[in-house]
Amino acid sequence: MGDAHGSSVGPVDLLLCDTFTQVPGDGILLSLLLTQKELKIESLSATSSPPHPSFNLTDCVSCHSFKGKDPKDIGGYFTVVFYPLRGMLGSTNHRQRISRTFRTEASRDAEQNMKVARAWTEKIRQLSMEQGQPCLVPSGVRVLVLLNPFGGTGKALTLFETQVMPMLTEANAHFTLLVTERPNQAYEVVRDQDLSSWDVIAVMSGDGLLYEVINGLMARQDWADAIKKPLAVLPGGSGNALAASINYYSGHEQVAGKKLLTNCAFILCKGQPLPLDIVSLTTLPEKRIFSFLSVAWGLISDIDIESEKYRFMGHARFSVGTFVRLTALRTYSGRLSFLPASSSATEMDSGDSPPAGSTVLEDHLLVPLDQPIPSNWHTIEDQFVLVLALYQSHLGAEHFTAPMVKGPGEGCIHLYYATSGISRTSIIKLFMAMEKGTHLDQDIPYLTHLPVLAFRIEPYVSTGIMTVDGEAIKCSPIQGQIHRGLGRVISIASKSQCKQ
Repeated sequence: MGDAHGSSVGPVDLLLCDTFTQVPGDGILLSLLLTQKELKIESLSATSSPPHPSFNLTDCVSCHSFKGKDPKDIGGYFTVVFYPLRGMLGSTNHRQRISRTFRTEASRDAEQNMKVARAWTEKIRQLSMEQGQPCLVPSGVRVLVLLNPFGGTGKALTLFETQVMPMLTEANAHFTLLVTERPNQAYEVVRDQDLSSWDVIAVMSGDGLLYEVINGLMARQDWADAIKKPLAVLPGGSGNALAASINYYSGHEQVAGKKLLTNCAFILCKGQPLPLDIVSLTTLPEKRIFSFLSVAWGLISDIDIESEKYRFMGHARFSVGTFVRLTALRTYSGRLSFLPASSSATEMDSGDSPPAGSTVLEDHLLVPLDQPIPSNWHTIEDQFVLVLALYQSHLGAEHFTAPMVKGPGEGCIHLYYATSGISRTSIIKLFMAMEKGTHLDQDIPYLTHLPVLAFRIEPYVSTGIMTVDGEAIKCSPIQGQIHRGLGRVISIASKSQCKQ
């Protein structure tokens, strides 16, 4: 194989250099240059030609070599597929597929040409797996895909077949697709089945199906091991809050729809399992629920549940629901108690994974709901317009509600509450600013944000709506504490997350 004569790449950086043509193409000879981080393409034509792009190996999901269809063709071929971040002028960048096929005929020996193509394939695969991700999901990963065909606008199955399945196939991921037919089916599957056949459980729906999966895993006898099974999120519903959060943690711009889905499919192929916070909730009578996203009471849960009738509108249902709810703004009388996150370093560390062999997940920051709160907690009694406990960055695909959250396992609950003095104008200002995550920079009277480790909500009436991860529950006293990094979710780690 050749060297880098005439190339802009220094010989110290160069790993491979050979002459190829692009297929299909005009037959112009190209010099392919492979460095530790990039595939560079340079034209060897004497006439001027448009510059060829360089490709970052972090964006590569597939590379394979093959022979030509014509038995007389002595060339060696390889195809490489990238999903770089691209965007039209004025639009947000998102992952877009680019495929390039190259042919070499440096030798009259067909096997020698195939040897060159295979060498490029193997080196590109190796380098693309090494770039920046120490614990990548391996090629050949086994994925159980749980898909809700009724989520959002009802197009999840078609979107999976057209947007996700081709990428998984190219990435050599082996998947089993289970299309759910009824509520709680996913819960029963992960609760009852042997999960050792799969390396990852991917959920394509809104946040509701993942809520089933989390609670199904925690209902198993071997819950302490099962909850460590890596989960992946593929947005196929209306809210898609965790998908938007993972998209953000992975360094992507805020997008929705097919752009978000493509980004998340790329994360599934290129990401690694990272710690995921789980909040343990108890209600009366002592029922246990596990949550990965949020608990809401008041305006936000009203909008979420009452906008179900507009589900056919996709994410726009929330905008319509907000307008309708603002015309008749409700307040809810109750008591809100919480343990501030700054209480002590000991309590902050206490949310980590349970000891090996644990039979029950202990909520040591909580006392039974029918007992008074501990003395180091704070309490507010008021008329509330909204209460929201959130542990990820996004509350929806376009609701950047907790911009201070930088990863899925930070061990903190972000508690928001607004009391009855807040005006409709301030609420509109809040939701508009929340799209870009600038609401905490705004002056919004009667809105409070606090980082906490545990909380308790005690409604004085049972006529309101409460939600856990967007799923409606009975409006009654509820409390919860965070368990830092109890679960695992596929994401692309930042440098700070890699150190955790």
